[in-house]
Amino acid sequence: MSKTYFLPLGGTGEIGMNLNLYGYQSNSVEEWIMIDCGVTFSQSGLPGIDLQMADPNYIVEKKKDLKGIILTHAHEDHIGAMPFIWPFLNCPIYTTKLTASLLEEKFVERKIPYKDKLNIIETEDNFQLGSFDIKPIGLSHSIPEMNALVIKTPDSSIFHSGDWKIDSDPVVGEKFDKEKKGQLNNLDIDLLVCDSTNAIVPGSSGSESQVKDSLSEIIKDLSGRIFLTTFASNVARLTLVAQIAALHDRQVVLSGRGMHRIVNAAKSSGYFQDIPNFVDEEDAGYLPADKSLILCTGSQGEFRAALSKIARDEHRYLYAEEGDTVIFSSKMIPGNEYGILKLQNLFAKRGVNIITEKDSFVHVSGHPCKDELLEMFRLISPKFMIPVHGEFRHMVANAKLASSCNIKSKVIENGDLVTLKKNEIKIDSQVNNGRLHVDGNILVHDYESSASERNKLAYNGLIMVSLCFRSQNKLKGRPHIKTIGIPKYNEMGIKFEKILENNILKNLKNKGKVENLESNLRKSITKEIKLLWGKKPFVEIFLHYNEN
Repeated sequence: MSKTYFLPLGGTGEIGMNLNLYGYQSNSVEEWIMIDCGVTFSQSGLPGIDLQMADPNYIVEKKKDLKGIILTHAHEDHIGAMPFIWPFLNCPIYTTKLTASLLEEKFVERKIPYKDKLNIIETEDNFQLGSFDIKPIGLSHSIPEMNALVIKTPDSSIFHSGDWKIDSDPVVGEKFDKEKKGQLNNLDIDLLVCDSTNAIVPGSSGSESQVKDSLSEIIKDLSGRIFLTTFASNVARLTLVAQIAALHDRQVVLSGRGMHRIVNAAKSSGYFQDIPNFVDEEDAGYLPADKSLILCTGSQGEFRAALSKIARDEHRYLYAEEGDTVIFSSKMIPGNEYGILKLQNLFAKRGVNIITEKDSFVHVSGHPCKDELLEMFRLISPKFMIPVHGEFRHMVANAKLASSCNIKSKVIENGDLVTLKKNEIKIDSQVNNGRLHVDGNILVHDYESSASERNKLAYNGLIMVSLCFRSQNKLKGRPHIKTIGIPKYNEMGIKFEKILENNILKNLKNKGKVENLESNLRKSITKEIKLLWGKKPFVEIFLHYNEN
């Protein structure tokens, strides 16, 4: 008796930190492969946490059965967790040249030995991992070398879409043209595991070549410096911007570590061959304002990114002034609105013009909208579809689209172990899953993270009380009180520290002994501050005893 499994540990019911497992069991022998291993960036309410990723413990415990990891493309939500998770697995890695180049940089930075484990694959070349026969199929996306995967086990055929869109003229990367459609139409697929990011968006995502035409029209009429920010990994966008700049007699300056990293990796993989060399930001000051176009990181308002430093006039080499223009050639990712709007207001205050996707056609998504999803469903005609890579509203919408094409679908969540049979897909069980947090240089489980305590500190503050006793019940000197994040005075103008001191002395007088004093003081102080201020701060009591 054999079974084929699908198990998402991350990226289902959310956008980001993709980690998907496929399993095959014959009799008592299990084999597994992992598809992608990505991160998601920290959310509000998690101070000090830079990155989050799926907890891989389920597959770590089965690592002897893991035949390898296949990385579909080089976006951070698909490869960003590799330096943190892969050392626990130490299994073969399969991916294309560009993705490998960016992955190698991550491994070298963290001093992770990998040389004998990294295998370069080519689009359309089949390879075998245990009982899994795998064929990469190149699809259009916002970064080159994105591969969907046809995964065949002895009893099932699966199409894992990865991130994709329909674009017959993507500037860089695979075309989704008639030939590609014909190829997809000839597959015999049982299960389609499909990107759902834009399933609620009508129409089509649009083509990079259309963005090129629109941006060219915008840029030709601008004077002064042009600062253009986009996702650094969007090699097609970087390419077309460089082509447009050359057309309008502007030189492209790169600013931001992410821009330099992706350009170096792309060049080593054969991209950017037919465009002028980029100018280092150190040399940007020698360029006339109307002859420069600065490609910057920071499209999501990241505080430490190049564009934010320019907006605050803190960049070492670059500055913006009245009459210059900033183009946001990107979408505003939910959750980043505050940072982006704050950044735009900084520029507006200085008389810098701002152009966003709401003002002009300067961006297209790398993910399929409704019409593209429907076309994919018609081309592949799978028996079943499982939506992934989206929040639940996106996945539910994708499932409804599939149903309109008479394709059975099932909306699942991270940790659902799905069994695929010829005539059904069903959830066998729910496996333990969760998140890992990158806290500085430390990797911790979400349930062990200090972020919730930091969050409480940020909202409620901290009171520290230090008491020194000469004997068991006689206080030496006055209480030493330190408050952080607490108002200095109450509504009557009385210092909170004086109120706290009176509270402490009253407790000492009433109790007479120090048994349970620490607990009693903490409760009494918390209660009084809550009554006066309306909030419950952290309260720490330190007791010292000196018999002299």
